[in-house]
Amino acid sequence: MYVCMCHAVTEAQVKQEIDAGANTPRQIAKGCKAGTDCGSCVRRIQALLGEHGARPCPTARLAARLGLADPEAEELQAPQPQPHAPLPAVAIPLRAA
Repeated sequence: MYVCMCHAVTEAQVKQEIDAGANTPRQIAKGCKAGTDCGSCVRRIQALLGEHGARPCPTARLAARLGLADPEAEELQAPQPQPHAPLPAVAIPLRAA
């Protein structure tokens, strides 16, 4: 599967760069140019790095440093909203014209 359409870089090529020692998206870009044009593939490259034990996405690192929960985990554990009781009917007097 292609990761970078701009430079026709496949997932296998990115994994080869990781196996060769690349730990950041910038190091991967030096090896195969993925992520150097439009940048839409950088998130996928970061995910591949994280899957292979390399440097995780900066947002995830920052959240961990700040002690914030993982947003995806929060969604899974979020309580379901309870239905509200119906509002009571209120009579509003009309003004005569």
